[in-house]
Amino acid sequence: MTVIAVVDYDMGNLHSACKGLEKAGATPKITSSPLEIAQADGVVLPGVGSFDPAMQHLKERDLIEPITQAVKSGKPFLGICLGLQILFEASEEGKEEGLGIIKGKVRRFQSEANLTIPHMGWNTLDFTQNNHSLWKNLPLSPYVYFVHSYYVTPSDSRVISGQVTHGSQTVTAAIAKDNLMAVQFHPEKSSHHGLQILTNFVELVCT
Repeated sequence: MTVIAVVDYDMGNLHSACKGLEKAGATPKITSSPLEIAQADGVVLPGVGSFDPAMQHLKERDLIEPITQAVKSGKPFLGICLGLQILFEASEEGKEEGLGIIKGKVRRFQSEANLTIPHMGWNTLDFTQNNHSLWKNLPLSPYVYFVHSYYVTPSDSRVISGQVTHGSQTVTAAIAKDNLMAVQFHPEKSSHHGLQILTNFVELVCT
């Protein structure tokens, strides 16, 4: 049985991520156990909320090293929303250091006339790594669901696998590097396109 660990650190609705993974054919396991994360075939790091509390909760639960090792292990790893942002070194939202697995910083959308912050709702995802396995069987520029005021800026633009435009600002919507993938949007709330993305991730875990 293929098991995907869904990391529990008290930041977000884990059950919606699990339901999405179950629909995609996976057996998700909500856990904060370093051993269960290490033993899982794949790992999902979800998250909703703010950067500093997220990092504080990870430290309190001694989860920083298990997450870092899970990425280093080569097993498929998927970050979602805040789970993308905390992979980076720092954020304009707070003072805590991030995991630093990906070099770069989290920044806030710049104010513009008639621009709503947070960026909330459906928007098109534009691929920059067109042939990545996470995007398999998706149309060009699929609509996915976003809720965020901050976005990641990788130091190495080659890790960017998708972008989104809000107002005049085109920002990172997804990254991918080796076994590590992470998205700013919510695939579990993105209807059939989101389910396809989760299905693609589950297939990577099973291969």
